[in-house]
Amino acid sequence: MIPLENLLAFLLAAVVIIVIPGPGVLFVIGRSIALGRRAGVLSVLGNALGNVPALLAVAFGVGAIVASSVVAFTVIKLAGAAYLVWLGVQAIRHRRAPVRAASDARTSPIRLLAQGFVVGVTNPKTIAFFVAALPQFVDPAAGPIWMQLLTLGLIFQVLAVVSDSLWALAAGTARAWFATSPRRMATLAGAGGVMMIGLGGTLAFAGAKS
Repeated sequence: MIPLENLLAFLLAAVVIIVIPGPGVLFVIGRSIALGRRAGVLSVLGNALGNVPALLAVAFGVGAIVASSVVAFTVIKLAGAAYLVWLGVQAIRHRRAPVRAASDARTSPIRLLAQGFVVGVTNPKTIAFFVAALPQFVDPAAGPIWMQLLTLGLIFQVLAVVSDSLWALAAGTARAWFATSPRRMATLAGAGGVMMIGLGGTLAFAGAKS
């Protein structure tokens, strides 16, 4: 069992990290602006599910190998960046479509979850964060290391889902307010697409991991 002082220290660190908008938050905001609150929240859930393989990998030691491999890290980073750019282009292409038609054609729950999952599972920063942060709050004398890592990672995921969902709802609410004007709606949807393209480009051209 994780010592109470370690758990409290981790909670404080996790909250500080989560409340600062990062790639995951920007992705969710972009999806919410382009497709609405429902799409944003489903993207949050998909992204969280996509982080589970990274958490499992770190808990059982594989994450350290991936994080130390420049080739593996680069391939994952570029794949995730390319997918974000593709999603952004799709959002811009369909920005003038009626809201209901766009929802029927492009935003089924399974598809939204799958898209969020791909973004989450191809985000190399997730593995890097788990490898760098989680072990610092583990007590080898308190039980199996893998169990403590999994527990801390799941706590982090729950906090992240709550925080990212609030961002999704806020961005989606702003989109709903703009929806009274087709022109403003198209502009807002296009802005969400541009945000995702910019995020993909930033991840693609970011320097090597620290």
